[in-house]
Amino acid sequence: MDRDEVDRALARLDAEHEAVETSLLALQDHAGRRLLEGAGLTGVTKERWAATEQSISLLWAYFDAYAAALTSVRELRARRRWPGREDLAELTERLRGPSVTLSGAALHAAPTIAGGPARLTERFTLAELVDRMNELYARSLDLVVAADAVWSALPARIDLLAAELHRTRSLAHSVGVRPGEHPSGDDLESITAELTALRAEVVSDPLAFWVPAPGSSAPGGGRPDTGRYDRAARALEDVRREIDAVLTVRQDAEQRLVRLRDVLSRADRTLAEARSARGEVLAKIAASEVPAVSGPSIALQEQLALAAEYRRHSQWHRLSPLLESLEREAEDELLRARESLTAVTAPLAVRAELRGRLDAYKAKVARHGLAEDPFLIERYDAARRMLWSAPCDLRVAEEAVLRYQRAAADALVPRQSGPVDQRGES
Repeated sequence: MDRDEVDRALARLDAEHEAVETSLLALQDHAGRRLLEGAGLTGVTKERWAATEQSISLLWAYFDAYAAALTSVRELRARRRWPGREDLAELTERLRGPSVTLSGAALHAAPTIAGGPARLTERFTLAELVDRMNELYARSLDLVVAADAVWSALPARIDLLAAELHRTRSLAHSVGVRPGEHPSGDDLESITAELTALRAEVVSDPLAFWVPAPGSSAPGGGRPDTGRYDRAARALEDVRREIDAVLTVRQDAEQRLVRLRDVLSRADRTLAEARSARGEVLAKIAASEVPAVSGPSIALQEQLALAAEYRRHSQWHRLSPLLESLEREAEDELLRARESLTAVTAPLAVRAELRGRLDAYKAKVARHGLAEDPFLIERYDAARRMLWSAPCDLRVAEEAVLRYQRAAADALVPRQSGPVDQRGES
């Protein structure tokens, strides 16, 4: 190397020395490193931090050796303004050759970049030493930044969620949502235990909650793993929705109970009407299968009384699911009562339809001047006696109506044009 090359190399090494020193001091003052030194670590963080502490110690040893070697080179260069051939040869050797030797306790058991134990004596060029320091620094900073990122992100969020959990538990207790009495009360206990365990694990082993970014070479490339926190937050939100539902029940419980009583009362009245109609059908209609009518639902009445009891004692967490099921079952009960009434009164509806059809044909016959026709009068009177007698045989009565229809249709054929419907108007 000539003089200018030596001076340029020294300037570059001075700049690298300053940059390394600045980085080391920043690492020394990093909040994450101070937290790691003072924390009671466990798990993977404890293991990796022990190795990183050795790396940082080795890093300072490298830096001290680098600084000493650089100072020695500067002193040699400062001897003469115009160094001779021997000085240039020595400067070249120190600047480019393996001129730095490290040995002894500074290197004992310190990890190498490859991960194995370091040798007791190592020789480096200044450039190799800078590369080694950069690699150790990057690895050490990566761990410190990762731990600091987890500690910055998760404990604060866990504390906020724990505060929200505390408020939710107080509200839940006020409406009767307690462990052993309501599933959401048990969920609150489970969430509390999970958050307590999660915070302790995050504080003692932050690296267990770090997800490195694939392909990232930057120190601290990655993100905190918030999976367990997110699941606890979702579980708490589910509990809050359940408590909101219980609170809603407390606000409108009386109105819902009134509506339930009204629906069940209408169902009972409809069933009573169906039972009365069944007696009428059995008395007035012969040879007809009339379905039996059940009585009012005793079980629903008992559940309604239980719901009122829950309301009186402010047991909203029990009242909420009971009201929901009662509302469904009460609507089903009203529908069943209406279907029962329809089924029971079906024979009466058939009789009414036959009576209407008979009178309609009588009116039609009268419009065409056949009201005094003896044959038609006979057929009409026969059908009418069957339909207005008790009990009425619907099958026989329908046949009588059909006979009257056919007779009327035959009588009207000469007076009308076009095809005639045997059961109705042409």
